[in-house]
Amino acid sequence: MKLYNTYTNTVEEFNTIEENKVTMYVCGPTVYDYPHLGHARCYITWDMVYRYLKYKGYDVKYCRNITDVDDKILKKAKAENSTAEVISRRYYEIFAESMKSLNVLKPDVEPFATKTLGEMIAIVKDLINNDYAYEVDGDVYFRVKKYKDYGMLSKQSIDDLVAGARVETSDKKEDLLDFALWKKDEEFGYPSPWGKGRPGWHIECSAMSRKHLGKTIDIHAGGADLIFPHHENEIAQSECANGCKFVNYWLHNGFVTINKEKMSKSLKNFVTIGDMLADYDANTIRLFILTNHYRMPVEFSSEALEGAKSGWKRIQNAVNEAVKYTNGIDLPNVSDSEEVKLFKEAMDNDLNTSKALAVIFDTATKANKAKAENDKQLASRYTAILLELTNVMGFNIEKDKLSEEELQSKLDTIISDMDFLAADDKQLKGHDLMNKVIEYRNDARKEKNWAVADKIRTLLDSIGIVLKDSKENTIWEEK
Repeated sequence: MKLYNTYTNTVEEFNTIEENKVTMYVCGPTVYDYPHLGHARCYITWDMVYRYLKYKGYDVKYCRNITDVDDKILKKAKAENSTAEVISRRYYEIFAESMKSLNVLKPDVEPFATKTLGEMIAIVKDLINNDYAYEVDGDVYFRVKKYKDYGMLSKQSIDDLVAGARVETSDKKEDLLDFALWKKDEEFGYPSPWGKGRPGWHIECSAMSRKHLGKTIDIHAGGADLIFPHHENEIAQSECANGCKFVNYWLHNGFVTINKEKMSKSLKNFVTIGDMLADYDANTIRLFILTNHYRMPVEFSSEALEGAKSGWKRIQNAVNEAVKYTNGIDLPNVSDSEEVKLFKEAMDNDLNTSKALAVIFDTATKANKAKAENDKQLASRYTAILLELTNVMGFNIEKDKLSEEELQSKLDTIISDMDFLAADDKQLKGHDLMNKVIEYRNDARKEKNWAVADKIRTLLDSIGIVLKDSKENTIWEEK
């Protein structure tokens, strides 16, 4: 397997620190606002990598942090006359629900910055003791020029950085490029050896990565916008505190753009994940993102999304038709198939998802052809391949929903036994009738009329329809 390492600007053979084990860190969100399509691009991308590494047999430990202490969070809290804890918790829950809706797996570890303050303070102490950092009136800064490899990740020299400095200025700093490890904050800060304060953004990731993955890790990933200064600063402070290499492979995903401009909150040109999911399903959004190579920008447009919607429908229909056609046939092991081999070759070549998806589309065509030629054995083979590869890419294959006519046909066989229905209700058709049946059952359950509730479930079960109850509602699906 080969990956493009941003640090070396080359595609390199992927060799892990420990055999068959991967440590992977991804910079998570700062939870102060609604997540947008740029976040979806980032976390779907690394979710795909996480899934593929596990598919290849690696024991992966994936850590993605949550930044819940930050200037932006405090600004929001002040504007709403609230607290940082309330704001960060609210938007974390929105973020978590968005990731779940996009079928993004939870990482193995999801640490919060505010729960890792002790580790951050320990690293800052190490840097001060090693003379890489200094304290001035409650603030602590990192001495950038003392770290000889500063700028290697972003390919910038110290002179270039000084000329185009995008860093905070302060009279307390020894040098313009020095960055904050700890910030004095008497109002909202936490206790530390330097007085009440808050961690700098960069030190958070160094501390959480070291705590959960170790001093040297295999993969560190995130958006390309984090290369400088965030990841550059992470490298400097981690290597100077730990005395060893921080990361072996740096991976970065490209931006989502609108009219060639990066989608971001600061430019107010973003589309929230919630708004996207109101118009498109999660599989369509994932296909829209993975059709493009992860390092390339993705241009947001309704045309591109509609194309992804049609593409996903083609895959979904092929899978559903093949599953129905091969019902009752044990699916074969396809790990050695030519299609899986081609899929792996594409993914092993710096995660070439566009070529990997081409294999899936080609397999969908083959499955349709096998069905048309009435070859159930061949159709079952392509069905197994489709189910395996779409799962690796993180797509969620849903069962075909019954059409109005199909549902009505099933309900007709039990309508005579539905003596609990009013005469007018029996005139309803298809989905309307189904909703009314569920309504009767829910009323029966509220009234503790278990005889009627159980009868409804049994009748529906006899026609292959299962009910699923939750706190909010009851849904039905075909077995």
